[in-house]
Order: sequence, then structure tokens, then C-alpha cells
Amino acid sequence: MQNRILSIGSTFPDFKKTAAVSIENGKEFYELNSEEIKASGKWLVMFWWPKDFTFVCPTEIAEFNKHYLDFVDRDAQLIGASTDNEFVHVAWRKDHDDLRDLRFPMLADTSKSLAEELGILEQHEKVALRATFIVDPQGIIRWVSVNDLNVGRNVNEVLRVLDALQTDELCPCNWQKGEATIEA
Repeated sequence: MQNRILSIGSTFPDFKKTAAVSIENGKEFYELNSEEIKASGKWLVMFWWPKDFTFVCPTEIAEFNKHYLDFVDRDAQLIGASTDNEFVHVAWRKDHDDLRDLRFPMLADTSKSLAEELGILEQHEKVALRATFIVDPQGIIRWVSVNDLNVGRNVNEVLRVLDALQTDELCPCNWQKGEATIEA
């Protein structure tokens, strides 16, 4: 039986996890926690992938990295995550040209506890589903998207939804930043 995925209006779970943040010796790891994120007053965009050293995942991670400053411009903290450990994250970054210069942390949920709390732990392989969460500065989940393990997500759509959420207004279908919102 599949866990129930936390959805819109739910509080994002508290966590304290090690993240790979660099490939430089002695500076590889950082302890990330939800309290620090909440204290920042920023939005959180956390995206999950199933496994390091695979094929679809690095295309997504590299694309999120290309748009890193777009998230920063929107006052959002970007975090990538999987159930692999922090040492595997660093090895993968060293091994893969597109991942060497990542500007966001790669969270290691080795206990799989956060993926399980979020309801995104795939039941057979016990890996994270390809999920994305947008969380507001109060820690409330405002958007969730989950793709089949074989299908990469669209980073521009994540940015579009973040823009729409940040207007706090009614946004029509295919709305883009700068376009008119709906007057109720």
C-alpha cells in the first residue's frame, strides 16, 4: 500500500539532515534543518529524485541548477534530495560534469524518514518518488507535483507556479509572471 502524500495545506515536516554542499575537501557537508529554513522567512522548493548515478535525475538536477538564481530572485531556498547518503552525493557530483558546480544542497535522507513522512517513499524499491514541494515561509505546503520515476519534471513550470503562489491572487490557466491576474 502506498503512503499518503502530504498535500496542500499540510505543514511540511520538521527535519535535520546532512547535505552535500561542495566537492572541496573539508567543506563537503552541511547539517540542514527545518528550523533554519523557517527562520530565514523564505519559500522552500524541495525536489526529490529516486537514485544517484542514474539517467533522468542528473538532467533535472542540472536544469534546477541552471535556474538557481531564478529561485533566489523569488526569495526561495532550493534543496534537492534523495534517499542516497551524503558520500554518494559527493561522489556523484565529482563524477558527473553537470553536477560539479551545484549551487544548492543535496539533502541525504538516508533513514528515509523524511521521504516517508512526506508520503513519497516508493513501496517496492524504497526510493523517493520524483516529487517537488513548494512550501511558503510559514512552513505550509502550497504545491506538490509527483512524476512517474521514468519522467523528468519541468523546472519552468515549478517557477511559474511559485510566481503564481507569490502573487496571492487568482491566476488563470497558463498564467505567466507579469500577466494580469483575475479580479474576483
